[in-house]
Amino acid sequence: MTAVSCSVLPVNAQFNTVVAAACRYRLTAPVSDSEITGTETKEAASITEGTSENGRTADTAEAEKKMWTTRYLSVCYPLKQIKITSPYGYRTDPFTGKRRFHNGIDLRARGEQALAMMEGMVIKVGQDRTSGKYVVLQHGNYTVSYCHLSKILVERNTLVRPRDAVGITGSTGRSTGEHLHITCKFNGKSVNPTLLFDFIKATQQECVSALARL
Repeated sequence: MTAVSCSVLPVNAQFNTVVAAACRYRLTAPVSDSEITGTETKEAASITEGTSENGRTADTAEAEKKMWTTRYLSVCYPLKQIKITSPYGYRTDPFTGKRRFHNGIDLRARGEQALAMMEGMVIKVGQDRTSGKYVVLQHGNYTVSYCHLSKILVERNTLVRPRDAVGITGSTGRSTGEHLHITCKFNGKSVNPTLLFDFIKATQQECVSALARL
């Protein structure tokens, strides 16, 4: 397949630390394009309407290739390599040793760029004792927070696109070591951030399959 270069192939997302969590985030509303971006994906229907596999013109094929490539590039993992070191849910608090709800996921990171996962708006930046330096992005009905950053690279009320760096990972705030802590809310309610990771993976796989058929 030549439509997508090696530089934009999916990163190696490792979810080896997420144990028996598959059913937990299915309880939330499913992620759809319209919920995240506020728009409906209608390009596929309009491009392929009135054509058959054998009757596809060169212009139509090129338009389809462009559409699927653009869609592939519309999502991105927050780090180049993903390894969850502490999953969403109840765990032993590393500071108190008591059982406590972990409202996000921790990703292994060492001075890396934290990337926007899709197009959105920076709705808040700041620093506090718990989250350290943080950035909050709005993606339709979803808000995503990047916490414990060593440096913030964006300003409030600015548009970000997939793969835009919003900060550099660090260990500011209530942290035992450098990592990227990500939280996610759907309509203001906390949900497992891996819900978005599943959406990213499914979107990229769908696009790769479609491009391979062209």
